Amino acid sequence: MSDIPGSLTASSLFSLFKQAVRGGENQDYTKGSIRKSVFLLAIPMILEMIMESIFAVVDIFFVGKLGTEAVATVGLTESVLAIVYSIAWGLSMAATAIVSRRVGEKNNEEATRAGAQAIIISIALSIVIGAAGVYFAGDILHLMGGSSKLVATGVGYTRIIYGSSIVIMLLFLINGIFRGAGNAAIAMHSLWIANICNIILCPTFIYGLGPIPAMGLEGAAIATTVGRGIGVVYQCFHLFKGNGILHFKRRHFLPDFTLMKSLFSIAWTGAMQFIIGSASWIAMARIVAGFGDVAVAGYQVALRVIVFFILPAWGMANAAATLVGQNLGAGQPQRAEDSVWKTAKYNAIFMALVSLFFFFFSGPVIGFLNNDPAIGEIATRALRIVSIGYIFYGIGMVVTNAFNGAGDTKTPTIINLFIFWAFQIPLAYLMAVTWEAGPKGVFFAILIAETTLSIVSIIIFRRGKWKLVKV
Repeated sequence: MSDIPGSLTASSLFSLFKQAVRGGENQDYTKGSIRKSVFLLAIPMILEMIMESIFAVVDIFFVGKLGTEAVATVGLTESVLAIVYSIAWGLSMAATAIVSRRVGEKNNEEATRAGAQAIIISIALSIVIGAAGVYFAGDILHLMGGSSKLVATGVGYTRIIYGSSIVIMLLFLINGIFRGAGNAAIAMHSLWIANICNIILCPTFIYGLGPIPAMGLEGAAIATTVGRGIGVVYQCFHLFKGNGILHFKRRHFLPDFTLMKSLFSIAWTGAMQFIIGSASWIAMARIVAGFGDVAVAGYQVALRVIVFFILPAWGMANAAATLVGQNLGAGQPQRAEDSVWKTAKYNAIFMALVSLFFFFFSGPVIGFLNNDPAIGEIATRALRIVSIGYIFYGIGMVVTNAFNGAGDTKTPTIINLFIFWAFQIPLAYLMAVTWEAGPKGVFFAILIAETTLSIVSIIIFRRGKWKLVKV
């Protein structure tokens, strides 16, 4: 199939779906149908992000049976761990931007070298972050407003999760390398494998099975770590196997400080972009913590469900990043822009459906994950409020990732800084505390800030300066 007709049939869609999921082909995304390119990249990227979001949902499902403190521990740990995710995403987007640009230029050797240098950087950073997280685990939970009982219950879980920073970083980064090369199916398969392992191991390690003792909350952390680790092993096998565009050799891992500098210049602003956003979520969680452990648990359950549906939309946005990078590398800026608007259209439709789903079915969804009525009431309210702006979120995600795919990580970072820190956090405190709206005030602040961020991003993107960025 070299193209897709204007009117898709069920059989052509199914054929395209099979091709996208199977992967293994060196598809050229710089020519032919943009719609086909979007579908071939977006389908595995969406499925990849669904698998990533399942990690959070599986953990909260099984941990929810251990009590309120356990749920709150997972939530608070994940809130701070978002900083690790942010650094991983920053490196991932740097790798995607440079690898995709080199692939668009048909320079696969340099694309491979860029991926290898990014791996070196990620391993060094994850060792430092992991050691700090293990040492300060109890302090982290205290800082986030956790009670003494919560800290005593959850410090072991937090230490294990932070100790696994290296597999978290590599899982994100290597998938970014594959996405930049246009081989999104491998990234998707690695998350499938990691999730299957986590789903099997989580209840086994938490509750025990046969000779395996019940490890409680720590068992959830071990299961997630082992699952992600197996996913990384699968990724490395394909990096060195050499059947695709990228074929890693030992020579590619010889330090190239010039290339590392280029990667770092994109990665640090990309990481800051996500750290700014993630830290704002930490601030939101801290404000909610002032209303008690039940409020924290309700907020975190809602956040897991929101992430479950947001990540597939982020997968669609990742497709835009790859298309922008490869087409800019091929000297086709207009095709890069057309790819962004077409992807944004599809993402807006998806997010509109999610918004309707949350409006009518948020109660049953929350009830499936948690059977505490007080927690469920807070979580349901959060879902219904935050989802009002989902159409804007969908378009904004695509535009933001288009900047990142072009290597312009500075623009969305500056936007995030002003919207989240100068606007969202003060607004959340004002509404929740000063105006005494409680957790509901935080949820409305998130809605208003995220919608504003999307509108501002779209306005700046239309100016077109991202087309001139060199990487």
